[in-house]
Amino acid sequence: MDDLDALWAFLVAGGAALVLTPVAARFARHIGAIDLPRERGLHDRPTPSLGGLAILAGVLAAGLIFLPWNDETRGILVGATAIALIGAVDDARDEGLHPFVKLAGQFAAAAIPVFADVRVENITLPFVDPLDLGDWGIPLTLFGLVAVMNVVNFTDGVDGLAAGVCTIAAITFAVIALSLDRIDAGVLAAATAGACVGFLRHNFHPASIFMGDSGSNLLGLLLGCVAIQGVLKTAAVVALFFPLVILAVPALDAGFVVAKRLKYRRPVYSADRWHFHHRFANIGFSATRTVLYLYAWTASLAALALALRFVPYSDDDGTLNVGWTLVILTFFVVAVAASVYLVYTLEILKFRRFRERQLETGELSAEEIEAEIEREVETGEFEAVE
Repeated sequence: MDDLDALWAFLVAGGAALVLTPVAARFARHIGAIDLPRERGLHDRPTPSLGGLAILAGVLAAGLIFLPWNDETRGILVGATAIALIGAVDDARDEGLHPFVKLAGQFAAAAIPVFADVRVENITLPFVDPLDLGDWGIPLTLFGLVAVMNVVNFTDGVDGLAAGVCTIAAITFAVIALSLDRIDAGVLAAATAGACVGFLRHNFHPASIFMGDSGSNLLGLLLGCVAIQGVLKTAAVVALFFPLVILAVPALDAGFVVAKRLKYRRPVYSADRWHFHHRFANIGFSATRTVLYLYAWTASLAALALALRFVPYSDDDGTLNVGWTLVILTFFVVAVAASVYLVYTLEILKFRRFRERQLETGELSAEEIEAEIEREVETGEFEAVE
């Protein structure tokens, strides 16, 4: 195996997903796996789901050709198949699976690669000795994989968002893993990115198919396994920060939403309109503009991760190089600026102006307008204004 296998895996997975996504759409229509428009959704027409099966087919095709057939590969591919099928059952049922049944399925699927040695046993931290997790490695890895599945699942709410964000994340993981000589993980990441790109051709607005839980859970598991095999198992001093930075956008979205649900004492698994893509829609953004802004945010954080890997900001003895450190700081400032702009300037300031213009057309006083805007900014729930 060499770095070129990653490119071939990307192309094979992408081609397979591109060709098989319409097949998955026809199958979804045949069995009634249709996502109907609903109040919290951002689509306005019935759309077939099960796109995750095409993504799975692309990853399996590339994986079987380009990955070594060892216990870890078998564990990852079998676990990926299991979670995609569990998600497909959820997508095909009108009411879906019960949240606790889905959670149990996620843990069961995650356990397959974990017990095939895809797990974190120690973590390298800057300036301190490696932290040996011992027996805690298994449960911590299980919870980590399930967390990434749900983080990606939360992101899948507007045409092309989850597939695009996962493409950027997977490409970034592939580059970093290959640079660390983790060829297996680099090939898997490239295959994941390719499958996302092939599927994205049909999923970008206006989407002809959704990935559904079969896709979002699958991508979460694959990205989690790539992070473990390609980054966390290495001796790189910033290994722990790579996944945190690369997956920051979906992680922040999930954290924000869960915090809101806990604050208002709602079930963590309940549906709402508190996600970033919902809140951007609330200020009048189109689906395309929403995903492009979130792609740019993800790309700025991915660039920071790549800078942390490739910019020689310190010598072997830990001495900082002033010039290269300033380069790293520039990437950091750009990533923070993008985060502030999207979360605060767009979501709050523009939302206020947008709602003020709408509400001023009604019969509300200035105080009532301000109170209504405060409530909407806080809860993410707003009343339509004619």
